Amino acid sequence: EMLVGPARAFFMDEISNGLDSSTTYKIVGFLREMAHLMDTTVVVTLLQPSTETFELFDDIILLGEGKIMYQGPREKALDFFESMGFECPLQKNVPDFLLE
Repeated sequence: EMLVGPARAFFMDEISNGLDSSTTYKIVGFLREMAHLMDTTVVVTLLQPSTETFELFDDIILLGEGKIMYQGPREKALDFFESMGFECPLQKNVPDFLLE
């Protein structure tokens, strides 16, 4: 709803509730730019990000039943799960595959 003051970290929970994917993409894009320009940490929870929004993140944390399933660079998440024997079907996008 509002960002106030020069904070070193922002924590935002389910910021996409009630928003369309285009608006969510714009908000996450702004947060990414802010984090890079201001050297700030931004932690955001999203339930079902679009592929475009997912690709804006530098690092991700995937939780399953309260435990960390993956933490690290977004672009290495798929390789990690494939090394564990989980193959992403060609017709499925990466965010949906990781959520399953």
